[in-house]
Amino acid sequence: MVSAAVDLDALRQRAWAAAATVVDPEIPVLTIADLGVLRDVTVKDSHVEVAITPTYSGCPAMNMIALEIELALAREGIAGAKITTVLSPAWTTDWMSDDGRRKLKDYGIAPPVSGGGRRALFGEQQVACPQCGSIATTVLSEFGSTSCKALWRCLDCREPFDYFKCH
Repeated sequence: MVSAAVDLDALRQRAWAAAATVVDPEIPVLTIADLGVLRDVTVKDSHVEVAITPTYSGCPAMNMIALEIELALAREGIAGAKITTVLSPAWTTDWMSDDGRRKLKDYGIAPPVSGGGRRALFGEQQVACPQCGSIATTVLSEFGSTSCKALWRCLDCREPFDYFKCH
């Protein structure tokens, strides 16, 4: 019985590793593990189930992410996995990894402030420019290139930039 449990744990680890390689189609420098969208991988009777949580309900990327997870698992010899979208608890930027935040900044998108969700609701956040690091920034539009981003501008270097919204 111990070897069966070890085999299931090894299968879970392989499935998690494969799913964690899937990139976000809207921000291709981030994996779904970086984002915290990859919530769980379970194995029951050798059947794999992957739980994912969208950054926004109705996120248009979720269907593509689910398909990419299936393909990543199939490349690892794991066929017939079930991909489940979990809406509760709702995704929060606090689930993003530190590595994911660094990747966003390096890509030119201001990462969300850790624990900044409530401050963002009341306009109390300071967003650093990903180009020059200045906190002299202002919001131009709450609507950016995707639903999870807002358009900001640096008052020092004058460059516009996307900010990954907190919530």
